[in-house]
Amino acid sequence: MRDLPEFAPTPTEKARAYIAHVLTVRGSQKTQLRDLIAHEDGHFRAIFDPAYFILPPEQTEPSKSQWNTLKKRMKRVNPLVFVFKAHGEVECGPDGRCYYIDFGFFYPDE
Repeated sequence: MRDLPEFAPTPTEKARAYIAHVLTVRGSQKTQLRDLIAHEDGHFRAIFDPAYFILPPEQTEPSKSQWNTLKKRMKRVNPLVFVFKAHGEVECGPDGRCYYIDFGFFYPDE
């Protein structure tokens, strides 16, 4: 496995505001963010509601294309974000399943 970049220290509330914005479906005022977990190395795990992805009736989970679109949106909103390749599904209380995506912020060029 390749070495991960060193992440810039980022206040949790700043990271929460960023990912809450990203996970707000256009045309809605409600974010799909459920939780944000800060890790010691400076990266974060966003836990979010499956409602973020609009799925056709025959589709039970987001497609690779939908995940890639989310990752591209994250980078458009903040070009200094690093998005991990791994993402997936996690349990989230009585509601059943949620999805997660991990990210961190690069140091800005000086």
